[in-house]
Order: sequence, then structure tokens, then C-alpha cells
Amino acid sequence: MTKFSEAVTKTWAAGDLPRPASSEKKEEVKKSEDDIDEDDLFSGEPVATPVKKPVVVKKKPAVIAKSIVLIEVKPWDEDTNLDELAKRILAVEMDGLVWKTEYKKEPIAFGIFKLVIGMVIEDEKVSVDEDVINMLQEWDDSVQSVDIVSFNKL
Repeated sequence: MTKFSEAVTKTWAAGDLPRPASSEKKEEVKKSEDDIDEDDLFSGEPVATPVKKPVVVKKKPAVIAKSIVLIEVKPWDEDTNLDELAKRILAVEMDGLVWKTEYKKEPIAFGIFKLVIGMVIEDEKVSVDEDVINMLQEWDDSVQSVDIVSFNKL
């Protein structure tokens, strides 16, 4: 059934719009099982066997916990050569310890200066208190005390 009357549709040129087939002229076409479209998604039968691809699991490397630490190294007196002391400190090598290449001399009082030195440590390998500070405080000839200025996780 169309929305247009038959008089209107007769005025159209042939081929402009397809005419609906009357229900009497429809032929029923039966398809055999061989003619059934294999891509029929509603047939209830699987269209194709899905192929499982192997899952590749990429392991992330373990995150190494690191910290950046600033320490103050205070000498016994004003006669201590801080440049030589800094070279001696920077020469210390330890697994998981990387010294910063620069250091600062800051005044304390009465002409005495202190060294401020930075380092990056791997938290699992190096203990700042037990390894670094205790080692530096054992240098009784030039180091009076060592304090942590800042300790930040990277």
C-alpha cells in the first residue's frame, strides 16, 4: 500500500519509483540448505570458528626506588680545606650511590664554612644513615658532624 493514489503514480515516468508488488504476484522462493547464506548472523549457528590469538604479556621492569639527598658536612675548624674534603667525599664509591658533581660552601659562623653535597641513592642498596653518614663521621681528622638537609623520593 502506498500513500499516493493510483492516479498520481500513473503520472510518474516509468522507473522513477518502484511500484510495490501486489501480494498476489509475490512468489515464494524456498532456499535449500546449501543456498543459506553463511553470514546469516541470526541463524543460531556459528558463522566461523574464532581463531584465538596468543596473548603477549609484556612484563614491566621493576621500578627502582630512588631518593635524592642533600647533606651538610661540618668541619672541625676554619683551617680544614673544604675543597680537598669535597674531593675525598666525591671519591667514595658505593653500589647504588651517585654523587652530584657540584657542592656548595656555606658560612656557619666565625669564618667556618660547611659543605652541602647532593647524592642520588637506590633505597634498597644504600642506607643514608648507616652507610654514608656513619662513614663520613668516622673521618675524625676533618669532619665534626653530618646532617641531612633534605631527603626526597624520586
